[in-house]
Amino acid sequence: MGNITSCCDFCFHSRRSQPYEPLLLENEREAVADLLQYLENRTTTNFFSGEPLTALTTLSFSDNVDLQRSAALAFAEITEKEVRPVGRDTLDPILFLLSSHDTEVQRAASAALGNLAVNTDNKLLIVKLGGLEPLIRQMLSPNVEVQCNAVGCVTNLATHDDNKTKIAKSGALVPLTRLARSKDMRVQRNATGALLNMTHSDENRQQLVNAGAIPVLVTLLNSQDTDVQYYCTTALSNIAVDGSNRKKLAQSEPKLVTSLVQLMDSPSLKVQCQAALALRNLASDEKYQLEIVKADGLQPLLRLLQSTYLPLILSSAACVRNVSIHPQNESPIIESGFLQPLINLLSFKDNEEVQCHAISTLRNLAASSEKNKLAIVKAGAVHSIKELVLEVPMNVQSEMTACVAVLALSDDLKGQLLEMGICEVLIPLTNSPSSEVQGNSAAALGNLSSKDGRTATDDYSAFNDVWDKPEGGMHQYLHRFLSSPDATFQHIAVWTIVQLLESGDPQLMSNIRNSGLLVPNVRELAQSRSVTPTSSVGGTPRSHHSQSHSYQETETGEGQGEIQQLARKILDFVDGDEPVLPASSTPSQVQPGSSVGHASSVSGADHEELRKSVREAFGGSSRGYQ
Repeated sequence: MGNITSCCDFCFHSRRSQPYEPLLLENEREAVADLLQYLENRTTTNFFSGEPLTALTTLSFSDNVDLQRSAALAFAEITEKEVRPVGRDTLDPILFLLSSHDTEVQRAASAALGNLAVNTDNKLLIVKLGGLEPLIRQMLSPNVEVQCNAVGCVTNLATHDDNKTKIAKSGALVPLTRLARSKDMRVQRNATGALLNMTHSDENRQQLVNAGAIPVLVTLLNSQDTDVQYYCTTALSNIAVDGSNRKKLAQSEPKLVTSLVQLMDSPSLKVQCQAALALRNLASDEKYQLEIVKADGLQPLLRLLQSTYLPLILSSAACVRNVSIHPQNESPIIESGFLQPLINLLSFKDNEEVQCHAISTLRNLAASSEKNKLAIVKAGAVHSIKELVLEVPMNVQSEMTACVAVLALSDDLKGQLLEMGICEVLIPLTNSPSSEVQGNSAAALGNLSSKDGRTATDDYSAFNDVWDKPEGGMHQYLHRFLSSPDATFQHIAVWTIVQLLESGDPQLMSNIRNSGLLVPNVRELAQSRSVTPTSSVGGTPRSHHSQSHSYQETETGEGQGEIQQLARKILDFVDGDEPVLPASSTPSQVQPGSSVGHASSVSGADHEELRKSVREAFGGSSRGYQ
C-alpha cells in the first residue's frame, strides 16, 4: 500500500499545476487540511472516531474522485496497521467507496474492508450493513487487483458461521467458483480459500455443489501452489462427508482418488494430512474402499502411519480403518506391512483416537479370514492388548475386547489365547462401568469357551485357573450376568455355562454344579416366562458374508425362550448325573438374544449400544466404521 500523505500531496500538487484549480467545497478543503495534519501524527491518532473519522468521511462522500481515492487509500493503510471493532460510522463511508466506478477507489476500499473483516464483530456488521452486494460486483470486475481484494474480503467474512449461509444465498458462490480458475495465483488462493470456508455446513455444501464447484476443486488438486492444493483438498474432504455428494463424485470425477493418493506424497505436511482425511471420508463408501487400494494408496498411507507427526498418524489411521472395512482389502493391507505399525499404535497413549483406529482396523482385518486371524496373533496383537487393555481409556477398551472376541472365533487360536492368559484381563472388564466393554469382554470369554468338534484332548484348565480370581473370577462374572435385569447379559451367561459344561472338564463341571451363586439364578431363569418387550435391534453395517445365524435375527420372544431352554439344560446336569450333550439348536458361537428385561437400570440407548457392540463381537463379520 502506498504512503497516504504522499498520495494526498500528489492529488493537490497536481491540481496546482493545472491552469485552474478545481473548486472544492469549504468542508472538503478543511477535511483535506485536517487529514494531512492527522497523518503527520498517525502513531498517536485514532482514525476510527472523532474528527479524524469525520475528515475521512467527508472525503469519502465527496463527488471528487481524487478525494475519494485519498480517503480509500487512507482507510486501507490505517486498517492494515490497526484492526479493531468499529461501528457503522466507520463502515458506512467504506461501503460507499465500494460502490465507486473508479478502479483505484474500489481496490483500496475493498482492501480496507478486508482488513477490518479480520475482527469477529466487524465480520457480522459488514454483512448486516449490506457489504456482500458491492463485494460481489467487484468480484466481477475485469481488474485483477479489485478481484483479489474483494475475494479476500469475502474469504474473511466466510470464517464466521453466522455469515456462511448469507454468503451462500447472496449469489457469491458462482463468481467465487469462476475466480477459482483465475490465472492470477492471488485471486485463485483467495477464491479457493473462500470456497473452503463455505463447506462447513450441509446446506452450504449443497449450494457449492449446485454452483459447479466440484470439478473446479478436483482440477485444482493438480495446482503447483501448496495453498491452493490445501484449500481444495480440505474443501473436497468436507464435501465428501455427505453420502449424496460422494455419489456425485463417484459418477463425475474418475481421477479424484488418484490425485488424492499422489497428494499424500506432497512436500507439504498439511496437504498430505488433508489428502488422507479426504480419502478417509470417501472410504465411507464401498466403491472408494476398493478404489483406494487399486490406486496404490496403501503404501503412502503406511508411510504416513509411521510418521512422528500426530496429524499425519491420525489421518492415515482413520483412513486405513475405513479401507479395511471391505473384505477384499484385508489381505492386501496385511501383505503391505500394516500389522506391526498398527500394533505399535495400540500403545500410542498421546491420542486415544489413534488407538481406537488402530485396534478397530485389526478387528476388521480379522473378520473373515482364519489366515488373517493367525497372522494378527502371531504379530503380537493379543500380547499388546493383554498388556494395555486394563489401562487404556474406555473407548479403546471396548475396541480391544471386541477384537479379542473376533479372534476367539477361531478354533485354531482358542487354546493359544487361553495359554496367553487373556482371561485374566477379560474377567475384570466384565465389571466395567461401560456396558459395551462388559458385553464385549463376555463375548470374548464365551467364544473362547466354545468349540466346534470337541475332542478329549481339549484343555479347559485355563477356565479353572480363573474360576475364583481375578476379582471373583469366572464365578462372580457369571453370577453378575445371570442376575442382571438385561436379557442380553443373561443369555451370554447361560450360553457360556452350557459351553463350559459341554467341555467335559471334571473340575469345571464340579464348580458349576456346586455353586451356590449360579444354580439359584439359573433356576429362576428356567422358570421365568415374562419379559418386557423392546424394539427390535436394528442392523449394523455388515460385510456381504455375514453369518446366517446373526445376533440381529433373534427376536425378543425367541431370545427369552432360548434363555429358558439353555437354563433348563444346565439344570438337567445339575439335578442329574448325566453329562450335558451338545444340542443341535445351539449355535457354534454365542448368539445372545435381543430382548431386555424390565427394571433394568440401563437406559434404552445403552441397551441399543450394548446389543450392537455384543453382536459385532460375537458375529465376527461386523466391521467398524468411522
